[in-house]
Amino acid sequence: MKPGDFVVRNSYGGDVLFRVEGFRNESAIIKGTDYRLLADSPLDDLSIVENPELTGAAQKVKIKVTQTMERMQQQQLHQQMGWTERQEQQTPQSYFEVPGVVLHLDGDGGYMKKSMQLYSSMRVPAHGIHVHESRMAEMVYRLLPQIKPDIIVITGHDGVLKHRNQQSEQYNLNGYKNSQNFVNAVQVARDYDKSKDGLVVVAGACQSHYEALLHAGANFASSPGRILIHALDPVYIAIKASYTPFKETINLPEVINGTISGIDGVGGIETMGRYRVGLPRPKAQVQTDAYNSYNSYNGLNGYQVM
Repeated sequence: MKPGDFVVRNSYGGDVLFRVEGFRNESAIIKGTDYRLLADSPLDDLSIVENPELTGAAQKVKIKVTQTMERMQQQQLHQQMGWTERQEQQTPQSYFEVPGVVLHLDGDGGYMKKSMQLYSSMRVPAHGIHVHESRMAEMVYRLLPQIKPDIIVITGHDGVLKHRNQQSEQYNLNGYKNSQNFVNAVQVARDYDKSKDGLVVVAGACQSHYEALLHAGANFASSPGRILIHALDPVYIAIKASYTPFKETINLPEVINGTISGIDGVGGIETMGRYRVGLPRPKAQVQTDAYNSYNSYNGLNGYQVM
């Protein structure tokens, strides 16, 4: 067994696919390929997977991801067609779209790249920052005044600590790997903009302390059922917020049940969308920092903070 190998945990029924990141003592450090989980496992509990794409776990996740993507694309198309029909009845000039801008902080560089690819494919202007969870509050404080996003995503790795996984201690923040770091970052974001309709905050990762994140000021958070969440679940919510009209509330059942993890993985509160349209279409694009950053991420360049 070596770094880069795909493995499953036998004691968990092989239901989640992992990649080996490294080794420590008699254990392997493993990271979920689809779920935001970083864990260690005894070597004798791991089985190498030769064809990861053919495993039942990978196939099931792939189907769910495809369904979610198709649903989001259909919703966007339906929304755009509706605006086009209304504008054609009023004026021959073409309108332009102003989706909400996303600032995405991620504790995992690989997941961040996947997230930026999805933002790009869904035409969402986004800035991606790879930063350790312990530094997220600091980066939120520094970047919010610079980028002025409509939506901020605060995610990475989390989980219930092994010695604190008893049911009676699930509400103790000290029993989680990074929930306290996420809470600190959410609090900084809320100090910057106290309105939950001014700045939409999406926070959390696998098994995160859902209640603490909501109490800190998040609009959407994980994980109500303390389950593993898909790596792109926070991104789906951010995209939905970016393309929901600012006069409408984000459809909670639709957006939550539309994630890969479902209602046990993600929850939230009633929130207004951040999407606007305008007339007439500008003849030239103003070259702002946000515009340049969005373009650079089409090629997955952008900036990373380690």
